[in-house]
Amino acid sequence: MYKIGLTGGIASGKSTVSEWLAQKGAPIIDADVVAREVVAPGTAGLAELVSYFGDTILQADGTLDRPKLGAIIFNDEVKRKALNGILHRYIHERIDELALDLARAGYGAAIYDIPLLIETNWYKEMDEVWLVSLEPTVQEARLKVRNGFTDEEAKARIASQMSLAEKKAYSQVIIDNNGTLEELMVQLEAIWQAKGHLFAKEDS
Repeated sequence: MYKIGLTGGIASGKSTVSEWLAQKGAPIIDADVVAREVVAPGTAGLAELVSYFGDTILQADGTLDRPKLGAIIFNDEVKRKALNGILHRYIHERIDELALDLARAGYGAAIYDIPLLIETNWYKEMDEVWLVSLEPTVQEARLKVRNGFTDEEAKARIASQMSLAEKKAYSQVIIDNNGTLEELMVQLEAIWQAKGHLFAKEDS
């Protein structure tokens, strides 16, 4: 099965692109959804986190207390790396399972919607990388509107991520989201005309 990695940055519009592709019939493997699945109550992922960090990271109902865990790793590089190592392994295993299910169902290609596709070197497993990109000034403006951030907060959040300019070097398809929603849709239609055939499902 042909693997297309879809990535972007905060407030880049990646979710909008992913939703559009899903409506067209492209199967989507969403890493954010998988990341929540693998630490749900009763999972091996949550059990391993509790084994490492202790049961103080659990809420009363047995679910993961994300703010508590975030506070623990915030200033502790060793624990942050341990967390990422645990999560990445379970996320990778689950995504591989989902991809196998899609391949068995006869899909010719799938979209891997992964925010940290490049940072985690996952791009090396992809056949193509599609990047939703925009200029930092536009990104800041949209982030302030969406999250109510100040100039400083928006700049800091964007600066904490790998820049979209750097990500372009790893990408085969650049989706320019500097303009209006209508302009974005025109681009997506053109991409779908060129690439949509990849997703054709074979009759089993």
